[in-house]
Amino acid sequence: MKKTSIALAIGSLTLGAMAMTATTAAIAAEVSGNISLSTDYKFRGISQSDGEAISGGFDIGFDNGFYVGTWGSSIEDWGNGLELDYYAGYGGEFNESVSYDVGLLAYTYPNEDSGDLDYNEIYGSIGVADFTLGFAYSDDYFAGTGDFTYLYVDYSYALSESYSLDLHLGDNAIDDEDAFGTPDYMDYSIGVSTSFEGLDLSLSYIDTDLSTDECFGGDDLCDGSVVFTLSKSL
Repeated sequence: MKKTSIALAIGSLTLGAMAMTATTAAIAAEVSGNISLSTDYKFRGISQSDGEAISGGFDIGFDNGFYVGTWGSSIEDWGNGLELDYYAGYGGEFNESVSYDVGLLAYTYPNEDSGDLDYNEIYGSIGVADFTLGFAYSDDYFAGTGDFTYLYVDYSYALSESYSLDLHLGDNAIDDEDAFGTPDYMDYSIGVSTSFEGLDLSLSYIDTDLSTDECFGGDDLCDGSVVFTLSKSL
């Protein structure tokens, strides 16, 4: 990953008759980016692109643990082809085995004129060894469907120096199921990831426990499928 360091310095200068002294305080930050090509963009088990998608974003992370960033992806026609997200948060470690992350994320669909699809979430997670336990909460979920709570667990196991087994299970609790288009549901995935010649590759099977009839009145966007993703960190 190529990283660019940015230093912001504030100095104070004191002049004397025979000497000059200066003190400088610095706040350092790192900028990183990524771009991905995928056979499908699935969010919490449900396809957003109904096929190939291109996505990417960048982050600014500060030495004190704060970070800000943005991420975007091509999506299906329901959002007029574009999702653009913004987030800010704080992360760190309690010790070598336990980490944490909390923040606020805004999902926007700038090509959708009404703005009715946009929503915000707060999120948090705790990482313990190879496990991550996390949540997200919105008081006004996608398209105005009320309270939403997401609880999930991830597990990553190193199969070798080059390959990792990645497991995910999530629980989606939706207040206004009729407005959203599905009942409460579970999503899950199992995948393998690796890196090769500076590229990150992953192959995953992603699915939900929703039947076709429960998925937006008979859609196949909730069906399981194999997704291949090729990513490059910048």
